[in-house]
Amino acid sequence: MNNQDTTAVLSPISGEAEETATDSQPLPKRAAATDPPRIIDPLKGIDALKAPERKRSPKLSEDKRFKVFCGSANRPLGEEICKFVGVPMGEARLQRFADGEVMFQLLENVRGADVFLVQPTCYPVDQHLVELLIMMDALKRASAGRITVVMPYYGYARQDRKDRPRVAITSKLVADLLTTAGANRALLVDLHAAQIQGFFNIPVDHLFASPVLVSYFRELDLPDLTVISPDAGGVERARFFAKKLEVPLAIVDKRRTDMNVTEVMNVIGDVRGRTCLILDDIVDTAGTLVKTVEALLEQGATKVYACASHPVLSGPAVERIAASPMEELIVTNTIPLREDALRVPKIKVLSIGGLLGRAIESIHMETSVSTLFN
Repeated sequence: MNNQDTTAVLSPISGEAEETATDSQPLPKRAAATDPPRIIDPLKGIDALKAPERKRSPKLSEDKRFKVFCGSANRPLGEEICKFVGVPMGEARLQRFADGEVMFQLLENVRGADVFLVQPTCYPVDQHLVELLIMMDALKRASAGRITVVMPYYGYARQDRKDRPRVAITSKLVADLLTTAGANRALLVDLHAAQIQGFFNIPVDHLFASPVLVSYFRELDLPDLTVISPDAGGVERARFFAKKLEVPLAIVDKRRTDMNVTEVMNVIGDVRGRTCLILDDIVDTAGTLVKTVEALLEQGATKVYACASHPVLSGPAVERIAASPMEELIVTNTIPLREDALRVPKIKVLSIGGLLGRAIESIHMETSVSTLFN
């Protein structure tokens, strides 16, 4: 392939000699300019962006059969995971032809290796999904021993059933595509519906961001706190969160009139004089979130906070959040924030790099991941 066949490299996974690592020389620390701003990790001992790199046992940090690769969707999170587990990022080259086709090449031997491939399928969803499939195909054809796809955000998860005639079940389709492309195992975070795990014919580890979020709000110690589920489908998630914080639970009854359009109808539970915390898995256009905040304040809530695992923040979401009466929106770095969202003081980011790093360690060492649910 000559230089005229391709355009400029988009988010190359490696290729620069000064960023490579050998068996005897650890990967040097990247420049601080590449680190995402305002990312906090409240879990003790895993502030991966600020704390020095941890000393790993020879079993892991010197294991040549343990490799982590990352796509272009969320490279800062991939680097944070690599820093936590103490291994260098896998060497590869990711380029695009002039018409947008993806070309991916591994630059190191992965034969028989236990490979973890980090790639959320966030915006642009289709581009990142196809990129992920191509990377897995390259790993499979390079004879990787096991391929674990690490998807902090699982795109197309909201279409998980036939809720109207003649529609697709895209979450099942994506699961089939991942398996066909070569995934032997999947590590997912806060699926929109837990039953999506059943769409896979391979082992799935489903993590929750709640340990990170609960830790943050415990330290915040908000008075008279009530956890709010923004709809009936999120009651189980909100109940678990409320139980961990030992606070009451309330529910907002809503009616969805169209895609991305919601009308809030009623608040079930007493929120008068209370500090409310809305818990959801995804914030997309923020229409539901802002209307929920307004409904709670109309019912007498004193302050309203919100938290979500996946900050999709599409369309007018950032402007709506900035103009809303909510105190804060706390999200995780499963998806990189848009530039305009980074400038909004109300939006704060917590890191799940340590959570994913621990899960990857457990999967590689064949130990239980159940402790990460606490």
